[in-house]
Amino acid sequence: MQEAWVQLQCPACEENWEANVDDLSDPRSEFECDACGTRRPLSEFMKTARDLEVLRQFH
Repeated sequence: MQEAWVQLQCPACEENWEANVDDLSDPRSEFECDACGTRRPLSEFMKTARDLEVLRQFH
């Protein structure tokens, strides 16, 4: 099985990072930015629409 990586960006502090899709939960689950503590649905942290598509394919 191939690994899939997505780009994330905090909507509050704009911190950017990458994550393996296998390490992430459902797009609707609550997610917290390590940099500033903002909590929102994981889908709001996806940097691009394509990243959100990839995440949804895995969940």
